[in-house]
Amino acid sequence: MAADSNSNLRITIERNPPQSRLAELNIKCWPKWGCSPGKYQLKFDAEETCYLVKGKVKAFVKGSSEFVEFGAGDLVTIPKGLSCTWDVSAAVDKYYKFESNSSAASSSSC
Repeated sequence: MAADSNSNLRITIERNPPQSRLAELNIKCWPKWGCSPGKYQLKFDAEETCYLVKGKVKAFVKGSSEFVEFGAGDLVTIPKGLSCTWDVSAAVDKYYKFESNSSAASSSSC
């Protein structure tokens, strides 16, 4: 049987990054997304970096009993190709961006 394609993919969490880090990433210019409590099956076709303004999530990696928890104030990176279920216990409001193949530097203004 083939190895699970998610086996080497890990969600990374930077807890409460300093404002200087958020400013460096220009997070306030990223699009926003939110959802109410519930369970959501997600597949990430591109790497996503997101900053949770509010909410609480347990992310269960598909095919595994492992999960990671993150919430308001966390900067989260989800690798390309990861499939997981988000169990949202408190409504989420987040800034997010998907990595692109473009090497163009982002503008410092929105």
